[in-house]
Amino acid sequence: MADEAFRPKARRPRGLIDRRGAMLSAERALVAKIGAVYEAWGFEPLETSAFEYADALGKFLPDQDRPNEGVFALQDDDEQWMALRYDLTAPLARFAAENYDQLPKPYRRWQSGPVWRNEKPGPGRFRQFVQCDADTVGSASPAADAEMIAMACAALEAAGVPRGQYVLKASTRRLLDGLLERIAPPGADAVQTRLTILRAIDKLDRLGVEGVRQLLGEGRKDESGDFTKGAGLAADAIAQVEAFLLARDPDSRATTIENLAKSVGDSQAGAAGIAELLEIDAALSGLGVGQDQAIIDPTIVRGLEYYTGAVFEAELLIEAKDEKGKPIRFGSVGGGGRYDDLVSRFRGEAIPATGFSVGVSRLLAALEAIGQGAAEPFGPVIVLAMDKSATAEYFAMAAELRNAGVAAEVYLGAAGMKAQLKYADKRRAPAAVIVGSDEMAAGTITVKNLILGEKMAELAGDDREEWNRLRAQVQVTAPRAELATTVKAAIAAAKTPLGESS
Repeated sequence: MADEAFRPKARRPRGLIDRRGAMLSAERALVAKIGAVYEAWGFEPLETSAFEYADALGKFLPDQDRPNEGVFALQDDDEQWMALRYDLTAPLARFAAENYDQLPKPYRRWQSGPVWRNEKPGPGRFRQFVQCDADTVGSASPAADAEMIAMACAALEAAGVPRGQYVLKASTRRLLDGLLERIAPPGADAVQTRLTILRAIDKLDRLGVEGVRQLLGEGRKDESGDFTKGAGLAADAIAQVEAFLLARDPDSRATTIENLAKSVGDSQAGAAGIAELLEIDAALSGLGVGQDQAIIDPTIVRGLEYYTGAVFEAELLIEAKDEKGKPIRFGSVGGGGRYDDLVSRFRGEAIPATGFSVGVSRLLAALEAIGQGAAEPFGPVIVLAMDKSATAEYFAMAAELRNAGVAAEVYLGAAGMKAQLKYADKRRAPAAVIVGSDEMAAGTITVKNLILGEKMAELAGDDREEWNRLRAQVQVTAPRAELATTVKAAIAAAKTPLGESS
């Protein structure tokens, strides 16, 4: 018996996702709204390649013995390692360094596109996702950081997040450095102690002050009985951290900065951080960004090996519930900060930079949860193939509709009318054009409004007058010469909410 032909199993790689029309349309619409804000603020679009040489990835440089650690990498024919981009910032740094002499300075760019991470996938955690970034390369001014924060506020509102449903939290790495100068002086175990302190601070939202206090001291036992060893700080050092964490005033950025100055302002790094925040606050005020949009929050701990100054994070305050009625916490949908060392790696000279990145997929999910997501778009109008001998005329009709600005296609399958209408429903076509032998002979067309048919079903007899009004519009016969006009009227009626006249 001859060997059977090999048939590969149709399967998607773990951690990746296939996306169809509605999801892609919503994503593109969201990116277009954010991109319009970026360009209005003077940022030009840029598209970099999906692959970068592995040694250009900075902190994501894979180990020589494990070239796929954290990234998806392969060797080129010249035996150089290339990797799919991990984010959009490392490619920007390479581009800016490669073209620095020709670029305007500062260089302001925005970019959106997929990134890939070779990490363990999980619920809502994918190995490929879309980011939307804006960056300024070549400005060391804290005003550039403030501009990023203000622009992020504008982008979130343009995307559909109402004011009061988000907050931009800002801080600077220098504050944490100043705090650590005071409570964790250099020593044999200084690095590990400082990391333990920073991890404890980062857990404030989840564990509260008491939980952080335990992690700063001897350690903490969680509900399961697992014990996490603490930083082993003395009581006075723990008190200093608490004062730092509680410095934020909910009503005033200026008061928060004053409180922080009392907490860490006597250290060299802390004083530099306070000066930086004062400039950021002044610029935000000039940009009209209020306390209800952006706050100073010293508890932000981001990219310890990456950010060199200001850090900021966009957090959604939206209250929503899942299918089981449990509260959903969306948390951060974007973040960024100052990374003055990334471009400098390539050129050996100081080149400051700052940027902000929006997690498009997470923001889209949040908008859909509060009913602010883009409506599912209509598909093309379907011209049914009722008579094979009339195919040329059907194509002419579809072309006429497209020339009139209406997306249209001719059904090219082999099914009958009922199956063709099911196909149109699956394509979410607003209307179907029906032209059989009778219509051909009479010089007419019939337009069936598929969306109004759905709306009639929703009424379920509750409003007979409205039901009869819709029924009169569901199927309309008109002269062939009025094809485009009749189809456009059907689409307008499909977009009209129940109870209103189109």
